[in-house]
Amino acid sequence: MTQKINDLRDRMIVALDVPTVWDAYRIVSTLGDGASFYKIGYRLAFAGGLDLARQLVTEGKKVFLDLKLHDIGNTVTEGVESLTKLGVTFLTVHAYPQTMRGAVEGRGEAALKLLAVTALTSYDDGDLKDAGYGLAVRDLVRMRAQQARTAGVDGIVCSAAETEIVRDVIGPDMAIVTPGIRPAGSAAGDQKRTLTPAEAIRAGADHLVVGRPIIRAADPRAAAAAVMDEIASAA
Repeated sequence: MTQKINDLRDRMIVALDVPTVWDAYRIVSTLGDGASFYKIGYRLAFAGGLDLARQLVTEGKKVFLDLKLHDIGNTVTEGVESLTKLGVTFLTVHAYPQTMRGAVEGRGEAALKLLAVTALTSYDDGDLKDAGYGLAVRDLVRMRAQQARTAGVDGIVCSAAETEIVRDVIGPDMAIVTPGIRPAGSAAGDQKRTLTPAEAIRAGADHLVVGRPIIRAADPRAAAAAVMDEIASAA
């Protein structure tokens, strides 16, 4: 592990990929002290999730705001400056140089950590070709990781399958956050580049984002505990 993480639970980020704040808070309440870090993405953010983020921070939880910002530099700067007031731990932006520079400027001296998204975990080489890229996923991830390091963001979001590539590029001081984590026996769903929690930790990931295998489990608390057991065994 390269980042100093005081609470092992902080290595697991539970994705609150649900439609309403009520649904999200029910999951948080069910997990109790079994989870300390939560991700709020587009769907929930646009349904009252920003207020939920404030509430969770007030309750001592950590929040990963996964908005994947991307716009002209000045607009990103202004947006990030506003979001620093929420008290969340992580915020994502797309790993385009101008976007990242704008985010770093907007963050200023705030404690907010900026994460750059390299290539979405639902993409494979064919998807990039369809989108007009002349690079394979691994090459695009490597290039964007280099640009993120230069821009001065705090970490990278990438598939666990590219963790080793990214670590070679960014060195030991930036965080790596990996979505698309699927415990052994779980369905891959719409993710195309996945690893188990133990595999991702051994590959060098600092934080793992786990959604459906926990929030859709018959017993979410037991599912979260199983993921934590995998993390602990690998860490």
